[in-house]
Amino acid sequence: MSTTSAVRPLATDPPPTAAPPAPLRPATAPALTVVPRRNPWTWVGVAAVAVLVAMFVNGLATNPGWDWPTFARYFATETVIKALGTTIQLTVLGTVAGFVLGVALAAMRLSPNAFLRSVAWAYIWAFRSIPLIVQLLFWFNIAYLYQTVSFGLPFGPSFGSVATNDLFGVLGAAVLGLALHQAAYAAEIIRGGILSVDEGQREAASALGIPRRRQFLRIVLPQAMRSILPNAANEVISLFKGTSIVSVLAIPELFYQVQVIYGRNSRVVPLLLVATVWYIILTTLLSIGQYYVERHFARGSSRTLPPTPLRRLRSRWAAFATSTSRTDGSTVEGVAR
Repeated sequence: MSTTSAVRPLATDPPPTAAPPAPLRPATAPALTVVPRRNPWTWVGVAAVAVLVAMFVNGLATNPGWDWPTFARYFATETVIKALGTTIQLTVLGTVAGFVLGVALAAMRLSPNAFLRSVAWAYIWAFRSIPLIVQLLFWFNIAYLYQTVSFGLPFGPSFGSVATNDLFGVLGAAVLGLALHQAAYAAEIIRGGILSVDEGQREAASALGIPRRRQFLRIVLPQAMRSILPNAANEVISLFKGTSIVSVLAIPELFYQVQVIYGRNSRVVPLLLVATVWYIILTTLLSIGQYYVERHFARGSSRTLPPTPLRRLRSRWAAFATSTSRTDGSTVEGVAR
């Protein structure tokens, strides 16, 4: 008679492992419908602005008071173009001289020397306090106070003199007034841009043994320009439009020449429109230049530079062309079926 005995596991044998559980099958998620956010007030605002723009354009086209034939007749005449050149000349000379002096004043304001700081502060305080038209009239009438300008020792003998009227004319007085006025504002813009750079940047550069001139040109200035450029461009545009104030000196710039023309033919509105359109055109060109200069100095602050308006237009046109071709292809396929 055969007997069977159960085999008992030894104490040293590992316990039997359980079979791994079957993986859970994810339940099928219901399809979700994506509903775009509705903002009806945006469309109300768009419609209101569109109506206002359409009314304004309709008024420009139908109102005879604008006198577009007179505008077209004088927009590109020789006198207006010459006056526009004088305006650009005043802007360029005033901007260059003003910012050169502004750099010196900003350096004096940041100097550890108390005397230099005081002189720069007094200059900025004085020229920001006096209206520009008063400064222009003062430099225009400087010969009334000083008929001659002498060169020599202070409170001593002079080695030569020149008549004040021969030293600079009306245009020189205008450039001098614009430059000195602009320098006061440019100095504060440049000083604010330099102060916006973290002090740790200079300390790290000094610890690495970089010379101070190289620190300023390669480290401080590129970062400061990102703060300087928007305000500086705003000042240049303001100076460009502010040159119209030199018409009080009878300088034949754009606004003065327009005044002369409508003083003869009494066509005030179309001639003012001529000056306005030229100001808009040149301000737009300055704004475009500002955009590309700011984009150049933004290289160190962002990983990728923002696309230019021309590139954005190309990408949008390519996307539109691609979507159009896909739509046409699906329509043709549907018709074939």
